[in-house]
Amino acid sequence: MDYGLIGKIEKAKRYAQEPYRFKFQRFEMTFHGDNNDHRIRYENGAFQCDCEFFITHQRCSHTMALEQVFKDMLNP
Repeated sequence: MDYGLIGKIEKAKRYAQEPYRFKFQRFEMTFHGDNNDHRIRYENGAFQCDCEFFITHQRCSHTMALEQVFKDMLNP
């Protein structure tokens, strides 16, 4: 194996353990909820979800779960 690649693999493993290095600017995903799939977007520091609860409250269990998962990677 290429020794340069071995070093890069080790560095990638270290980076993966340091989530503060990553800052999301935007992303889009499908969230598989208990009842339905939901389209979630993150852009300009804010979440958007297509579920009814989010539409009326600007937060929902789907976006709050993602806030917890990506807490160190989202722009405040």
